[in-house]
Amino acid sequence: MNKSLTLPGGVAPMTPALPDPSAVGESALALARAVIAEEAQAVAALAPRIDATFLEALRLLLACRGRVVVSGIGKSGHIGRKIASTLASTGTPAMFVHAAEAAHGDLGMITPADVFLGLSNSGTSPELMTIVPILKREGTPLIAITGAAASPLALAADVHLDCRVDREACPLNLAPTSSTTAMLALGDALAIACLDARGFGPDDFARSHPGGALGRRLLLRVSDIMRSGDAVPMVRRGASVMDALREISRKQLGMTAVLEADGRLAGIFTDGDLRRLLEGGADVRTAMVADVMTASPLTIGPAALAAQAAQLLDARRKNQLLVTEASGLLVGALHMHDLMAAKVI
Repeated sequence: MNKSLTLPGGVAPMTPALPDPSAVGESALALARAVIAEEAQAVAALAPRIDATFLEALRLLLACRGRVVVSGIGKSGHIGRKIASTLASTGTPAMFVHAAEAAHGDLGMITPADVFLGLSNSGTSPELMTIVPILKREGTPLIAITGAAASPLALAADVHLDCRVDREACPLNLAPTSSTTAMLALGDALAIACLDARGFGPDDFARSHPGGALGRRLLLRVSDIMRSGDAVPMVRRGASVMDALREISRKQLGMTAVLEADGRLAGIFTDGDLRRLLEGGADVRTAMVADVMTASPLTIGPAALAAQAAQLLDARRKNQLLVTEASGLLVGALHMHDLMAAKVI
C-alpha cells in the first residue's frame, strides 16, 4: 500500500508543478543569456583583485613540499574537486579532501608539509571551521577562497582570496551560480600561474594525460606507429613496373618505395604514378620503375611526432609517407589510416 509522505507536524511536502515543455520559448532563451552574462560579469570582476595577495598565495603553493589539499562542502566541494584536478594535471601535486570526512578521520592525510586550500562562499562552513584550528596547530599553511573577507575562514587564513559576487545568476539570487563560477575561475588562475612559474610545458602535460587524445598527439612518435620490416612495400631501382605492381598488391599501401642498392631511398611509385603511366599510353609490361617513379618523395624521420606526420600529409594532400633516417636509409612507411587507427587524427 502506498503511503503519502508527510513532514514532521503532518505537513505535506511541496511538489513543484511540472512545466509544460511546449510553453518554453523566448523567455527561456532570454533567461539563459542573462545567466551567462551575469556569470561572465562576475568572473571579469575578479581581475582587479589579482594583486599582491594573489602572489602570496602563489608563493605558498610553489613552496609546498607536500601536496595542495583542497577542501570544501556542498557546491564549493564540487568546485574544489575540479581545482584539485586542474592543479594536479598542470604540475602541482594536489588532492581533494571532503571537509566533513576530514573531521572524521581524513584529517590524518594532511601534514605540515602540505598547503590547505579551503573553499567556502560564506566563509562560515561549520565542517571547515571544525578542522581549521587543527590545521593551525599543526602549522599547515591555509589559503582561503571565500566571498566574505570578514568571515571566520578568511580571518583564520594565512592568505585570503576574495571571490565575492554582486549577485547570483539565479533569478532568486539563491542557487550558487555566479559565486561557484567565480571560485572556479580563481582556482584556475592559481593553477595556471603555478604552471607558468614551474615552466610546465606540453611534454609535461602529455605525461599526465597519456590516455587522452592530447597525450597521443604529444607523445606518439612516428616510430611508434609506422610499418616496418616486411610490412613496408619496397623494390630495387632495377625492378620493372610489373614487379612494383605486385609489391603494391601484396602490401596494400597504394605505393611502393624504390631503393638504391645500398638501401637508401631513390623514389616512390604510387597508384597515381600508374594512372599517369597508363594515360600516357606506355606499356606497363616493359616499363622500368626507375623511369616512371617520383623521385625525392615526401619523407619524415622516425623520431618525429605522429602529429607532425598528420600535418604533413594533410598539407601535401597525400595518404602515404615514407620514413627515413637522416642518411636516407628507408626504415618504415606510414599511411593516413595508421594515424587514424592510433587516434592521432
